[in-house]
Amino acid sequence: MAREIAITAYLLFFKTIFSLFKLFPLKSKVVFVVSFSENNKKVYEEMLRQDLSCRTLFLTTEKMYPIFSKLDGSDTFLFHVKKPYEFLCSIYHLATSKIIFVDNYYGFLSASDFREGVECIQLWHANGATKKFGLGDPSNQIRGSRAIRRFRQVYARFSRIAVGSRRMADIFQKAFHISSEKFLFTGIPRTDPFFSQRNEGISKEKLYKRYPEIIGKKVILYAPTYRDHELNEQSLRLDVSKVMSELGDDYRLMIKLHPAVRQSLNMGVDYEGVINVSSHHNLNDILFVTDILITDYSSIPFEYSILGKPMIFYFYDYHLYNQKPGIWEEFLEDIPGPITYETDEIIKIIKNGHFDLNKIQRFSDKWNEFSKGHSSENLVKFLKEKL
Repeated sequence: MAREIAITAYLLFFKTIFSLFKLFPLKSKVVFVVSFSENNKKVYEEMLRQDLSCRTLFLTTEKMYPIFSKLDGSDTFLFHVKKPYEFLCSIYHLATSKIIFVDNYYGFLSASDFREGVECIQLWHANGATKKFGLGDPSNQIRGSRAIRRFRQVYARFSRIAVGSRRMADIFQKAFHISSEKFLFTGIPRTDPFFSQRNEGISKEKLYKRYPEIIGKKVILYAPTYRDHELNEQSLRLDVSKVMSELGDDYRLMIKLHPAVRQSLNMGVDYEGVINVSSHHNLNDILFVTDILITDYSSIPFEYSILGKPMIFYFYDYHLYNQKPGIWEEFLEDIPGPITYETDEIIKIIKNGHFDLNKIQRFSDKWNEFSKGHSSENLVKFLKEKL
């Protein structure tokens, strides 16, 4: 109850300031509200390439601020009340810009009554969906009517949603209860690097320089998603000692936790052949050097499938996770690799090397239907028509 009162007070303040700033003229500006980097950076780089001459601003979280504040030709503000001046500047630019990109659920949108002609484009941070979200989230059953009404108001602000497949569009319709006319079938910008041999070469060189111990080895990446009850420190359910002792020196195991986990991995013991890459920002770099992916309900397989490499799904807590937050049926129907529940099963599959690469290709064809290496270009062409 107290949380809901605080949210209501915050949104009332936001709406008041936003309404005042709406009295100022609308300008040809592009604003990115940023919680994740990949999509936003790719679109901005393409804007520069196509010489899209307009002011560009990034309103970021604390985690993203150091990344985007270094970009030339744009302005970056920390979008947080603890920085009052930057927070007010952020609201001003939201109220006076023609194009708004958002990459997540943002509650402030329920208090943002954009003017006619403004495009609020949802550039979702994931290329596909495994975990249920939005109005499909099972936890909504215990939420109050005020919260559900606010969710619907937020989703109603999206004038467009960029998608990489009709499969993902179907999920967005379930999650946001929006009409099919709102979809931009441009593809997802974060997938563009996977279609570039030059980018692959640069990424590999970067990783080999930073982690020379992986050169000439078969690289396994273990990349689990977060659990709500383990956001401060995630327990590692993969027996890394057994994996390395069974597979031997031909292999190296990289571990990357989800960015939502606040503390880096502390295994307590250093295991030979195991490398913690949780602090490495660019996931694409890591995927290019990965030979086998082990994951669970993460969205990583949607990008990784473009490379056509094997993957294993470690569902050690499937029954619990499928209750909360829940898993989309569309993903379970298409899952492109063997499902395992124990470390021993993973080791056996890797040793046997029995992977259905045709299944991975079918998965990629379905979920990356419109993501063919030109997604950023397609999206910027749309922007040019609107500015």
